[in-house]
Amino acid sequence: MPNYIKPLREEKVFKDPVHNYVHVQDRTIWSLINTAEFQRLRRIRQLGTTYLTFHGAEHSRFSHSLGVYEITRRIISQFERNNYPDWPVEENMVAMCAALLHDLGHGPFSHSIEEAFHMDHEDWTCKIILGDTDVNRVLREVSEDLPDKVAAVIRKDYEQEIVVNLITSPLDADRMDYLLRDAYFTGVNYGTIDIDRILRMLRPYNGRIVVKESGMHAVEDYLMSRYQMYWQVYFHPVTRSSEIILRQIFRRAGELYKEGYDFAFLPQPLPGLFKNELTVKEYLKLDESLIQTTFMQWSDEQDSILSELCCRFLHRRLYKYVEVDAIDQETVDKIRSSFKEVGLNPEYDFEIDFPTDLPYDVLLPNNTKRGSQILLLTKQDKLREISEVSDIVRSITGLHRGKYHLYYPHHKLAGVISRLPQEIASIFPISAD
Repeated sequence: MPNYIKPLREEKVFKDPVHNYVHVQDRTIWSLINTAEFQRLRRIRQLGTTYLTFHGAEHSRFSHSLGVYEITRRIISQFERNNYPDWPVEENMVAMCAALLHDLGHGPFSHSIEEAFHMDHEDWTCKIILGDTDVNRVLREVSEDLPDKVAAVIRKDYEQEIVVNLITSPLDADRMDYLLRDAYFTGVNYGTIDIDRILRMLRPYNGRIVVKESGMHAVEDYLMSRYQMYWQVYFHPVTRSSEIILRQIFRRAGELYKEGYDFAFLPQPLPGLFKNELTVKEYLKLDESLIQTTFMQWSDEQDSILSELCCRFLHRRLYKYVEVDAIDQETVDKIRSSFKEVGLNPEYDFEIDFPTDLPYDVLLPNNTKRGSQILLLTKQDKLREISEVSDIVRSITGLHRGKYHLYYPHHKLAGVISRLPQEIASIFPISAD
């Protein structure tokens, strides 16, 4: 396959708070950025509801996608400058397009809406790339098979595994950008990794991306930063509370729709969303502006559950939580039945969350699956998995940490706490008076 890079007459740049500048030198990349489908990502927050916990976390999937593209461009540029024979230069366009478009299918509030409607943003990304879209037309102007190649990278089944490694692996352009970007916008220091050092140490080797052994300490710092970001930001219990309420809104609205409830406000394409019958064109109309407007209207709906949930979300009246080391099913059943007896709704007034149940792909001991390891290239041209060499990585490898969080509406529970059995009331930090 020939190299389809078509330089712009003049390089375009985006001023970026994380990478300083994002450089666009190719006509196809510039055209993709200016498609309607990519511009939609300006209206999708990168961190979903995290802005309700860290008020600066208002950055978008648009800026993150540009960042992933920029890191990928820098890696490829380094490979080419050093004439590494194991990097297939004919794949440059595929890699950069996949980096730019990898999050194209994210919906409003990202992973929360996926959980609520059992969707996968990668599936939607591929549908958009392969569908009747501006993105598809731009890619086909380069080559008829380019959309299929880019979609294959997103699906992780592209024949050139090294290209997939760049976009999806434990040390990929996606993770490096979101750690830096999310740390910057949330105001924490955990994600401030030495990306320049890491990028200099990356090598293409036998069809995979590996790390020169002398770069191990920078990678250790990256993995520790990632670990800390998950526990301090991504798993933050207040953020989880807002995500729970968001999912409850979607769940309640879906229940009402199936019951034939007459919504005072139900814009397109929400009926298709509830029926799981969205077309690509309809899906692309979903953004956070539409959902926030809908929630504002639903705050006045006749259904009291939906109305209350929307008010809670819009005005940040989130559920409180209590941490417990463990909880058995018998206790859960007693809580639910006791809540019901005093007039609370156990389906909406009580939720259990356990953070390590979330998709956090920590390195696991003896995990030999290709693409799931960070490999170090020794001076003897041997490959070693990083946890074999690093005491720091071993200390967090396969580590399970966390407590159960029981979420509840504080004021509602406070009004009935005296009527609950003592064994149940004692679980929640609410005074009976």
